[in-house]
Amino acid sequence: MHLNRRGFLAFLTSLAAYTPNWTAASQFSPNAEQIEQAYLYLLGRLLVLRQEHTDRAGASFSYNQIKYNPLGSADFVNPNFDVAYLEAWVAVDDRTPVLLTVPRIEGRYYTAQILDEWGEVIANINERTFPSQPFGTYALVAPGWQGDLPTGAARIELHSRKAKLLGRVELKDDPEGAVKLQQAFELKTLGIPVILPPPVVPQFTNKDLLGVAIFDDVDARIGSAFDVSPVAAQMQQRVRAVARYASSSVEARSAVDKQLREQVVPQFIEYAFTKSAPYRNHWVGGSPTGNYGSDYLLRTVVNYAGIWANTRDEVIYFVATRDANEAPFNGSNSYVLHFPADKLPQSVVDGYWSVILVSVPDYRVVPNDLKRYNFNNHSNLKLEPDGSLKIAIGPKPVAGVSETNWLPAPDGKPFSLTFRTYVPKEAVKTGAWTPPPVTKL
Repeated sequence: MHLNRRGFLAFLTSLAAYTPNWTAASQFSPNAEQIEQAYLYLLGRLLVLRQEHTDRAGASFSYNQIKYNPLGSADFVNPNFDVAYLEAWVAVDDRTPVLLTVPRIEGRYYTAQILDEWGEVIANINERTFPSQPFGTYALVAPGWQGDLPTGAARIELHSRKAKLLGRVELKDDPEGAVKLQQAFELKTLGIPVILPPPVVPQFTNKDLLGVAIFDDVDARIGSAFDVSPVAAQMQQRVRAVARYASSSVEARSAVDKQLREQVVPQFIEYAFTKSAPYRNHWVGGSPTGNYGSDYLLRTVVNYAGIWANTRDEVIYFVATRDANEAPFNGSNSYVLHFPADKLPQSVVDGYWSVILVSVPDYRVVPNDLKRYNFNNHSNLKLEPDGSLKIAIGPKPVAGVSETNWLPAPDGKPFSLTFRTYVPKEAVKTGAWTPPPVTKL
């Protein structure tokens, strides 16, 4: 497996000069590295397609219709329970824009995040990124669209004919007010767009990722949405070449599937949570997300572990799956996350912080009797006499730590923690601040 940051960057440097000598598609036999790279590029798109199919299967789904998620629910990996969520799939065509209305919101964090079909952020609408128009009407249009828009509607050009909208309104200590604001977001189509269904994708889970079947019908899967990555053309050609090879014989298909299932997939899953970003205090995170440039590998990791990640000016994420001794988290054990008084999480954000416990390997919330899945800076957490903060994690309350600071863990099962810093200060962006290690008691 060649998944290391130095090797990947060297690959990107040499990619532009790469000139394959393929006299015929049937003569091309990809090596292990080429198969791996094609797979990891394509997997990023398949993870978004999987999410689109999941959303379409929901009750009363319709494109260009906002789903106002009830507080504490979100049907995707690593959800954020600190906000009132709203989401929608936007669909436009060459003649039909969609109007998005964002209400005026003051005194709490909010953003209307728009992402493309590869997981790249197109825009965030809020007072930080749209200071000239932080609320109001926005026209979401197809690439190259020409036409008249309603007066005052700010034009936002999408990367393809579909996009994902995620709205977040911070709950703070006023959930009712957050829900009222959530309900004030609106979508309206200026006509009836032609909407194509997403390409068919075999069912798969984060635990059981696709094997060679990922290379079936690749033209439909990668051709259904434009990829802004500067290496998209090269990587898509590689995907097509591997797909042709895999379909050339039963033996070739079997060999590719064997490599993926025995090497690429398990090593990718390990890489995603230990090597894909800086690893400090046994937390992996801090890398720029939301817009990835040539780093399609990081994009795939993010789509796998926490789809719809935002840009680093909005939020920086940290994920932990191991304790201070590098042992995997186990819900049968008790742990403590201890923030010194001079490094409290609220001191390094201009928005808010949160930590959530999710299952492994599907990274979804774990039911518990308290219905307590996360903490944030508005939680009723008690500080230690010295001003420090302790968060206990385990199957039952931990002696010496207030029960209000206890985050229930699934007894006997693995789990993961995701720490979010919204509107992070420079200390987080530069790596000077990272959550402390999680210590097993």
